[in-house]
Amino acid sequence: MQRKHFGNMQCPIARSLERVGEWWSILILRDAFYGLSRFDEFQKSLDIAPNILTRRLQTLVAEGMLERQLYCSKPPRYAYVLTPRARDFRPVLLTLMAWGNQHFAPEGASVVLRDVATGHQVEPILTDAVSGQRITPQQHVVSAGPAAATPMRRRIAGTGSK
Repeated sequence: MQRKHFGNMQCPIARSLERVGEWWSILILRDAFYGLSRFDEFQKSLDIAPNILTRRLQTLVAEGMLERQLYCSKPPRYAYVLTPRARDFRPVLLTLMAWGNQHFAPEGASVVLRDVATGHQVEPILTDAVSGQRITPQQHVVSAGPAAATPMRRRIAGTGSK
């Protein structure tokens, strides 16, 4: 069965999922944010088959999320480091972590976000970068952007855009 591709869809969520929507990719990025960078580290952490890890790393490199850096020449060994594009993905991971803690951790949170200076646990929220105002469904709606084609405008208008 051929997997559907989303890269050419106009929706930014679909385009993003094309790059990182496969669960192994998100877990590899999570581990890279935790400081892992070598193939064997990812394999041990994720308990993932080498062939699957190889494919996922190749895809993340091709999509500009990770960069290969040679750390040993004989035999050639590479570290996989986060690119600026991947570092911009950090808020998505933090929001996903908070959502998972809230809805799928009946035993309590196993991973939390802490303020470095105070050590206090913090909860990520979405805010408008210009006003600093918290983004809420009551005050903010999704709308068609200037590049939206007619099908996208219809889709957004038909959903109530909440």
